Amino acid sequence: MATEINIEAIASYLTQTEAVESLLYKHPLNHSLPSRQQLKKIMDILRQCLFPGYFCESPRQISWKSKVENMLDDVSELLIEQIYAGLCLECIQLDIPSCNNCKVRAKELAYLFMNRLPEIQQMLAKDVIAIYQGDPASKSTSEVIQCYPGLMAMTNYRIAHELYKLNIPVIPRIITEFAHSETGIDIHPGAQIGEYFAIDHGTGIVIGETSVIGNHVKIYQGVTLGAKSFPLDEQGNPIKGIPRHPIVEDYVVIYAEATILGRVTIGHHSIVGANQWITTDLPAYSKMSVSH
Repeated sequence: MATEINIEAIASYLTQTEAVESLLYKHPLNHSLPSRQQLKKIMDILRQCLFPGYFCESPRQISWKSKVENMLDDVSELLIEQIYAGLCLECIQLDIPSCNNCKVRAKELAYLFMNRLPEIQQMLAKDVIAIYQGDPASKSTSEVIQCYPGLMAMTNYRIAHELYKLNIPVIPRIITEFAHSETGIDIHPGAQIGEYFAIDHGTGIVIGETSVIGNHVKIYQGVTLGAKSFPLDEQGNPIKGIPRHPIVEDYVVIYAEATILGRVTIGHHSIVGANQWITTDLPAYSKMSVSH
């Protein structure tokens, strides 16, 4: 006997019962959520603009400047729409009755971000150099740009971090999660990462929201810069936004599977060996390794 289903009853349960109230997105003006598909398209275009020639074909009838200019026109329009969707989502969360100002704000925020692209490119150029110089297996900076998951993760992070600083909801986290899914490298867009940052291998790296990383830092696969504990409010909920992740100063190397938890400081020019568990400050020029 064939099994029968009641599609109407299932749909009713999935959309109307109290059990799914927190899972159902309803905007009073029927505005859409940010689109992951459109955000991926934006990231593809931005990657082509930041690394001209590496992720798209060379222009035939126009110059690289003209080609990039055309792509930037496209991405700015796409970005305005996605930021608008994110701001509308925030209106619901803050119980704001209308989205009258969201469109104007979205355009302003998109333009502020676009004006930061030259600086993002400069930071990524320094990351490319750091990875290339720090990995003897790397044959060229071209190989780093095309092949290295660490640079892909940093590209997403550098873009997401600028959006995060503009207080744009949701979108920065979606962008870093794209890289997390593809590379296994989990960098929160709120983390602060300095110049010449090198990721070697990278799989399993976790860098928390309030982490602060200086210049010329190198980390290997499986490293965690995490929180040790979560202070609670009067209702027993974790207090959000407080500094709870490590500070890593300049010229630090952290080897594979090291775990550093809490608001501790790893002093400059220190070396943290593989598989270390650290919950206290380390002075400058420290060397932490497994004793035998």
